[in-house]
Amino acid sequence: MPSPSNFPLILFLLFNLFIHHQSLAATKKRCHVDDEKGLLAFKSGIKSDQSGLLNSWKRGTDCCKWYGITCNPKSSNRVTVIDLYGWPSDGTNILAGPISPSLSKLHSLESLKFAHLGNLTGPFPDFLLAMPNITTIVISDSKLSGPIPRNIVNLVKLERLELEGNRFTGTIPSLGKSTSLIHLNLGNNRLSGGIPISFRRLRKLIWLELSWNQLTGSIPDIFSGLTSVEILYLQHNKFSGNIPKSLSYLKPINIDLSHNALTGQIPDISSNRFNAINDLNLSWNHLSGVIPENFAKFTQITVLDFSHNELNGSLPEMRLERSMYALDLSYNNYHFGEIPEWIGNTSVMILGLVKCGIKMRLNDWKPTVLYGNVYLSENQLTGNPLQFLISQNTTLMGFSAFANKLRFDMKHLKLGKKMVNLDLSNNLVYGNVPKTVARLQELNVSHNHLCGELPATKFPATAFLGNDCLCGAPLPPCKS
Repeated sequence: MPSPSNFPLILFLLFNLFIHHQSLAATKKRCHVDDEKGLLAFKSGIKSDQSGLLNSWKRGTDCCKWYGITCNPKSSNRVTVIDLYGWPSDGTNILAGPISPSLSKLHSLESLKFAHLGNLTGPFPDFLLAMPNITTIVISDSKLSGPIPRNIVNLVKLERLELEGNRFTGTIPSLGKSTSLIHLNLGNNRLSGGIPISFRRLRKLIWLELSWNQLTGSIPDIFSGLTSVEILYLQHNKFSGNIPKSLSYLKPINIDLSHNALTGQIPDISSNRFNAINDLNLSWNHLSGVIPENFAKFTQITVLDFSHNELNGSLPEMRLERSMYALDLSYNNYHFGEIPEWIGNTSVMILGLVKCGIKMRLNDWKPTVLYGNVYLSENQLTGNPLQFLISQNTTLMGFSAFANKLRFDMKHLKLGKKMVNLDLSNNLVYGNVPKTVARLQELNVSHNHLCGELPATKFPATAFLGNDCLCGAPLPPCKS
């Protein structure tokens, strides 16, 4: 019999043994039976799982260890996250079938991600509307259809809603009560109507994407209340009217309003916040007037695309602190005369100055920087591009100057190692076609004054038509 003096030690050891036993019991605890039933019912409704995405989902095993499933041990090991990701572009990880309402058994679900699964069908899963703790709904790049439910606004904890790449129709729900929203992406659907005014209450919103729909009306002037927005994608809709001046309240990274029917002048949206913008795309609209002089303060911008509008006048002189990816001013009402000096001092991967009223000898353009692709077509350029091409031979991948008045002997053409695309059609180029063009991916020298036998290439006859006396495949054979 232990002495009384040992009782405290024995009690301490027994207590620790009890705690250890309870801990082991907790670690062995499996997922909730309702969660297992709900997930297996969802799997049974899937008609095709060619890549075996759900192979680990087997009855009698711990569903907390199934692929794409996360449980919370602090809530009796209930399932809190479903995260399934596919690659429809290469045909892998594709699920086909409906989203079973049996998933409503997952009472602790906080995040549902069915991203890029390709062939999920049916309407928006209404059972999600009865899950007050849901913070994330991602069902992208599938084939869900019908309207987005109005009462989705009641999910007040919702932070992320991504339904892009489906077939949803109807108007966009108000969402004004969903003030926790940070990321909203309804792009690439078939939604109509306008942007709800109630969006101005989404003050935490960082990402707003409604692109590639059939939205109409004006873009509401609500951005003074959306100062957290960094990404704004409204391209490829049918928006009309003016660009809202309240955009100046944003501190954006990317804004894309292209491929709409916006009119009027570009407002002066420069501000201390807005001037840090990286990408601004206003192309393919009906914007007129001049680019505001204050846009010269966009010293961090890497993409500036104002092509296919009705802009005119002079350009603000940009003084950029880094290289640009794209600068495109093509197809406006510009009459530059010469290429602006600041463009010749700005390194750009893609430079578009098509139909900009440029009247100069190309020999006289001596940029101090390197470019990746240069588009100078449909201007009134004269002279020859040989010196320019030589100066850019370490970086230039594409050069397009069709419909100008360039005149030079093509046999002197020297192509850089990276050059893959060359379009000199509809000029005054003469001489023979050199063998070096064979390594290009695309070539068009049609409608010039070229002559002689063509070298062996893979290009179609259309690349050489309309010259003085070219012959040989793919054109008719040369006369002996």
